[in-house]
Amino acid sequence: MPNYHIPLIPGKTYHVFSRAVGAEKLFREPTNYHFFLSRLDKHLSPVAHTLAYCLLPNHFHCMFRIKEEALIAAHYKEVKKKVAFSPELAPDFIMERVSNLLNSYTKAVNKKYHRKGSLFIDYCRRVEIETEPQFGATIFYIHKNPVHHGYCKKIEDWYWSSYHSYVSNLPGNLCIKDALEWFGGLKGFLDYHSQPIYLKQPGQ
Repeated sequence: MPNYHIPLIPGKTYHVFSRAVGAEKLFREPTNYHFFLSRLDKHLSPVAHTLAYCLLPNHFHCMFRIKEEALIAAHYKEVKKKVAFSPELAPDFIMERVSNLLNSYTKAVNKKYHRKGSLFIDYCRRVEIETEPQFGATIFYIHKNPVHHGYCKKIEDWYWSSYHSYVSNLPGNLCIKDALEWFGGLKGFLDYHSQPIYLKQPGQ
């Protein structure tokens, strides 16, 4: 089950997700998706490796492996200047990076569309990836989400997910090498992603 308050610990892997408030949309047009991904890279790449993501009109899913403590400490010193780093400060500092991502995106959307107030619900859910089966299942869950919610019929039909980075073998900002090794290579990845996907039912 998701927890809204579990700490983000260096070296561990998490499924992080959030949604828009009420009936709002996070992404109204392609430029919104591009901008969110650019903000994600800016705010989170110094502290985490992105393993998977999927952006949908009213919510998003990401899977991150938090970087090692030494790298977190180096970025902390760069950001906080004269404030000394200690290990117990790492979780709040990492969560602050996530908050900065959401806040900077919200400000840009509010300015562009002349709106006010919060865009995301006031908590960001996260689930620690603790087992090997959970690792692969979470990546599949993230990539199948557009099909599950009825936005498309096949995983590959949804442009705004990391699925395409896995199958294209093009350089990018994702850390997919370890993930592909978990699946046993590209063929294993594609086979795993060929599982049946059940549509979300009304009321779910």
